[in-house]
Amino acid sequence: MTDFLVIGGGIAGVSAAARLSRLGSVILLEAEDRLAHHASSRSAAVFEGTYGAPSTVALNRASRAELEARGVLAPRGLMVVARPEENAAFEADLRQMEMEEVPLDAARERLPILGPAVARAAVQADTLDLDTDRLLQGFLREAKANGARVLTRAPVTAIRRAASGWVAAAGEDHEARVIVNAAGPWADRIAALAGLPPLELRPFRRSMARIPAPSNPSRWPMVVGAGESFYMKPDAGALLVSPAEEDPAEPHDAWADDLVLAEGLARFEAHVAWEVERLLASWAGLRTFAPDRRLVLGPDTLEPSFLWCAGQGGYGFQTACAASRHLAELAGGAAPTLGPGLAAELAPARFR
Repeated sequence: MTDFLVIGGGIAGVSAAARLSRLGSVILLEAEDRLAHHASSRSAAVFEGTYGAPSTVALNRASRAELEARGVLAPRGLMVVARPEENAAFEADLRQMEMEEVPLDAARERLPILGPAVARAAVQADTLDLDTDRLLQGFLREAKANGARVLTRAPVTAIRRAASGWVAAAGEDHEARVIVNAAGPWADRIAALAGLPPLELRPFRRSMARIPAPSNPSRWPMVVGAGESFYMKPDAGALLVSPAEEDPAEPHDAWADDLVLAEGLARFEAHVAWEVERLLASWAGLRTFAPDRRLVLGPDTLEPSFLWCAGQGGYGFQTACAASRHLAELAGGAAPTLGPGLAAELAPARFR
């Protein structure tokens, strides 16, 4: 009998396993042949504290001190750029992201390829690179050091109630007192296997292209088109460019849509004095949101021994420290450090 059975091996599941391993025995089940195969391995790897719904921003900020202590943050900076017709979106970004508008000459000093069509620019110095692999591996080492078992190639095919809790079939039966549903796009399907109603979580595809850089971009900021019409981030001597699309998708191993990529690259080109000539690589991931775009953390109201750790959207890594700590506090019966108000905003009970 295991205390906690964690389903899902992305950053949500691995961080939850690490925290819960301090409270009891843990088994983590991942359907793929390696951890972080889906959204977690396709992250833009950035910490932007003002990004997301108010409850997400609170989790971002509650995670920052631990992210710094784990040594996974490094300077990057953020710039939002807009053409004249994008003024309204630019003004909204200024307010939401707490940015400072700068003269275009100053913006071009930071981004030499800034194009002549750009009319306004704003910067945010406190946007940081986030070493996603180091964070994931740190949580994984912690979980294993506390005795957690991590099983890959273990898709869950059935879940049933037992006298002492739950039994999940994943090649073999695993009996556990508590199930933690950290299955990303598949979280509603895991709930259905457990006989629980879905929360109407929705996965959305987001594509990414890796392209050659015209010069060394190591000191360039991350760049976002006003209203998140695209984003660009330097990456090991190249550039990552995303159309920042949100196309509804079924849970699957996502891939980039060539037409969507082309449209996003065209939006990027409209803001820079440079043409994209070729792609080095492309991929896509699924960002899964609850209907209200808040994370879902805590016990299901119908089955308190079924814990949700879902709806991370594009915020999984930057919220992981606070989200996993909060989940472990709830599992251990401790008062939530985040406070009762924020805990209620994140709780599955808001949907029941």
